[in-house]
Amino acid sequence: MKLEGLNEKQLEAVKTTDGPLLVLAGAGSGKTKVLTTRIAYLIESGVEPYNILAITFTNKAAKEMKERIFKLVGEVKDIQISTFHSFGLYLIKRHYNLLGYERNFTILDGDDSLVLVKNIVKEMGLNSDDYNPKAIRNKISGAKNELVDPFEYEKYATTDFEEVVCKVYKKYEERLKSNNSVDFDDLLILPIKLFSTFKDILKMYQERFKYILVDEYQDTNRVQYILVNMLAAKYKNICVVGDNDQAIYSWRGSDYRNILNFENDYPSLKSVMLEENYRSTKTILNAANDVIKNNKIRKDKNLWTKSEEGPKIRYHRASDEKDESYYVVNEIKNLLYDGVKRENIAVLYRTNAQSRNIEEAMLKENIPYKVIGSFYFYNRKEIKDLISYLKLIYNTNDDISLVRIINVPKRGIGDKTISNLSDKSFKLNKSLYDVIDSGKELTFKNTIEELRELSNNVSLTELIDLILDKSGIRKDLESEKSVDAEIRLSNLEEFKSITRTYEEANDSVSLGDFLEEISLVADINEHKNETNVVTLMTIHSAKGLEFDYVFVIGMEEGLFPHLNSMETEDLEEERRLCYVAITRAKKKLWLVNAKRRMIYGKTDSYLPSRFINEISDEYLEKDEVNKVKYENTTTDDYKYGDKVNHKIFGLGVIVGIDERDLTIAFGSKYGIKKIAKGHASLRREEDA
Repeated sequence: MKLEGLNEKQLEAVKTTDGPLLVLAGAGSGKTKVLTTRIAYLIESGVEPYNILAITFTNKAAKEMKERIFKLVGEVKDIQISTFHSFGLYLIKRHYNLLGYERNFTILDGDDSLVLVKNIVKEMGLNSDDYNPKAIRNKISGAKNELVDPFEYEKYATTDFEEVVCKVYKKYEERLKSNNSVDFDDLLILPIKLFSTFKDILKMYQERFKYILVDEYQDTNRVQYILVNMLAAKYKNICVVGDNDQAIYSWRGSDYRNILNFENDYPSLKSVMLEENYRSTKTILNAANDVIKNNKIRKDKNLWTKSEEGPKIRYHRASDEKDESYYVVNEIKNLLYDGVKRENIAVLYRTNAQSRNIEEAMLKENIPYKVIGSFYFYNRKEIKDLISYLKLIYNTNDDISLVRIINVPKRGIGDKTISNLSDKSFKLNKSLYDVIDSGKELTFKNTIEELRELSNNVSLTELIDLILDKSGIRKDLESEKSVDAEIRLSNLEEFKSITRTYEEANDSVSLGDFLEEISLVADINEHKNETNVVTLMTIHSAKGLEFDYVFVIGMEEGLFPHLNSMETEDLEEERRLCYVAITRAKKKLWLVNAKRRMIYGKTDSYLPSRFINEISDEYLEKDEVNKVKYENTTTDDYKYGDKVNHKIFGLGVIVGIDERDLTIAFGSKYGIKKIAKGHASLRREEDA
């Protein structure tokens, strides 16, 4: 096997075969190449493939690793290269009897486990409105991933809700066992229980897997951390590869401290830092370094490259979100005119809801695109549900819309009821709506009637709020208490920006005209060419990818960094997210924001993201009119970034200042508010 293609540090990581090894691999530094070459080197050095365990986070990464090893040393049998969950299943299948399961045990996916929780809640006679099954399932999953069983959970349950969770948790685990089933969390938890209970089994696998490699170690959670270190405890031939500066998944349980504390776990470790970048220009890397060095909780490193300087990063401050979108699309058109292929261009944003304006601008300019990591805005379930409410309010003969939403949110109206209504509708030759005369479906009909009556006297934007409130959709999503529910609620709130914009653009506004307008956009979305397209995606979805030309939009305080992430550790994760965004670009990068933006149906002024101001001016090409510095924005001794306390809204952070008012981010519950500077209910946090 030839090693000529490796740089000095990469070669060091490959040839360090024994003992604990920490490889801090910066963005674009060739970590996958190092991992696969190291495995091949171990094999050629005499290590049996049977004794090697390599763990990744995705099936795609595992497959790529296997393909690269094949190219290096040919076909290798008995080597274990898999995801964490696949490896967990591998162990459970071999020792199911010791864990109290039968051979034919089944695995419950997320939907299956939720159904089980719902059934238990129902059996216990609990009101699902008060005790949301999804919220309960999320609590159970969180407890399991902290290795907290129902009996230990009981010790810490202090609220009524937590006590209910504890009771459901106990029954949930009992039911899994009696059904000979495991859930997705169990795939990692049961191996730990196996190793903790049967020390001889643990010793057997410690002897089997003498060499362990873990990819993306900064993304491991507590359970994954414990499992890996149990296996590595005897021989300590463990190599972890990762980048603390790209730890962006704390919201799903990942703990970046695992990689930061690796040297504490293995004091005798060797550490190799991969800082040479093979992806980006010097300018892009220097900008990324400028941003990330402001984080305090990190292992210091500085990316560099032998590549050319490259063009300066283009910074554009648009007037509003529409101007932002058309600026980006116009720049993309220029790139395409110059011969750049669409697949080499990406637009990145902080939240899914931001894609709407870009999508609409792309559609109008006939530029094919695809949205990664989410549905097209108008095709997202929650948006289609909301539009169906509007359609039924407008036309009660719309049976398709009625069937879609009659049980959204859940009202206990099942398929049998809908089937009976359909039969009745057919016999009487009436719409489904017209034949509703009793039961829970009548309550739904009464809600629609009320909304129809109100729609005659309110604006479209106000009607959206009424639908979300009176239907129960808003309450249902708020009670779920999950990241997914927050995203869906954010998308629904963002829909008000569409109605508000429509109202501002049209003198005469009718529900029928509006529905026609958005139907045309939605129809176009259904017939999109998926080959050779511009990529639109969240920054989270972009991790691990690269593009020649990258646009990062929405670079404003309150949006990026997000208003929910103004505290120290959360802010550092937002900065790591910015670092990830910048380092996706190979040749040229655009950073774009808007002076004013409509968020959740309300237009406000926003200051440029602090991340832009952390980049040295020598790496930025700014529009002359857009040279904005927030550091000097002070008025009446208030300044940007000050923490304040409001009697009703609680703790907030100042994200905007004008002559009379302060724009303050109060978190997800209250969002962004504009409050007069001298308001009696507002105090500085240090004075509060």
